[in-house]
Amino acid sequence: MLPDDPVSGYARAMFDVATAEGVLDRVSDEAFAFARAVEQAPELRQALTDIGLPAERRRAVISDLLGERAHPLTTALVGFVIDAGRARDLGKIVDELARVTARERAHELAEVRTAVALTDEQRDRLAAALSTATGRQVEVRVVVDPTVVGGAVARVGDLVFDGSVSSRLQDAKHALGN
Repeated sequence: MLPDDPVSGYARAMFDVATAEGVLDRVSDEAFAFARAVEQAPELRQALTDIGLPAERRRAVISDLLGERAHPLTTALVGFVIDAGRARDLGKIVDELARVTARERAHELAEVRTAVALTDEQRDRLAAALSTATGRQVEVRVVVDPTVVGGAVARVGDLVFDGSVSSRLQDAKHALGN
């Protein structure tokens, strides 16, 4: 993205603030998860993008959703983006935040879709496996996606690793000639 692109500007600002506060990984992960939840819930997306809804109410929605589970800085930064009228760009902004974070560390970004949330240990093992498979250091961002059913689908740049149950069933079906 271009340096003067608003999406990049917001992502860079989030990166700088979270880095200065020493909570970059947590804020990046939480903002990423929140943005994915907004993308998958049309009513939530509508509420956050509705300029007719008072800003206090939109902030209350964010606070209710993130609440005690998220770092206060995550809630504040997401609220700032929403208050600035960039709710529609939230997904792009946090995607760029993840790219900036990975780039600053000379890492590659992997988006992994799983049916359930991963533990830190599972995430670390997955990052190690993807790093080995790609020959690059990989940072994992997990998207909980119930359509995956089981297993995981990972995208690292242009590479896709599909270890989902549905993919395996499809392969078995083709192997049986159906």
